[in-house]
Amino acid sequence: MAENDVKLLGSWPSTFVMRPRIALNIKSVDYDFLEEQIASKGELLLKSNPVYKKIPVLIHYGKPICESLIIVQYIDEYWSSGPSIFPSDPCDRAIARFWACYIDDKWFPLLRRLVVAQGDDAIKAALYPVVEGLVLLEDAFKNCSKGNKFFGGDKIGYVDIALGCFLGWMSVTEKMNNIKLLDEAKIPRLYKWAGDFCADSAVKDVMPETDKLAEAAKALLPKIRADASS
Repeated sequence: MAENDVKLLGSWPSTFVMRPRIALNIKSVDYDFLEEQIASKGELLLKSNPVYKKIPVLIHYGKPICESLIIVQYIDEYWSSGPSIFPSDPCDRAIARFWACYIDDKWFPLLRRLVVAQGDDAIKAALYPVVEGLVLLEDAFKNCSKGNKFFGGDKIGYVDIALGCFLGWMSVTEKMNNIKLLDEAKIPRLYKWAGDFCADSAVKDVMPETDKLAEAAKALLPKIRADASS
């Protein structure tokens, strides 16, 4: 792969940007990470993603690919000689896509509501549905992992990437609000999975440290709250 053939537009605190970074690491693909400021949108981003104007964007041989899970699928298909991110069985692939859709369409909006909540009553009200969703994902993990470390089996797969990218912000939310999301007593399998995921060589160098992310969150929360209310 020639130098600069693979570029990723993103920002290090972004959960969704972490997805293609992990996928590229799994495939051992060298890439240029072009840091975007979340508060502003650079010319290359606007040109590469004129519809949504959002990160991440993968630029491969000058061609942009947008949306985090679509990028992950592209990476898995293009660099097919590396470790597979999707299951080989068609039914297992469909199930993996189903849970990834659930995470983005149903569970993530609940987490975002908790992240922006202010005041004890609002936080308490927002916490319950997030934990309820994690209990559901605990059961999904049991079925998908088939007794292995990850949703994808013995190696990180598509659902692992879809959910694992939120672990940094979950830790920050726990710290800032003095709450517990990954409760070992309630969701023991996901609790252990989270530790295994963050320790994996494809993840550990791109997963933000909680304290560093918490500092960034202080500056980002006003924008996140404004976006959530719009």
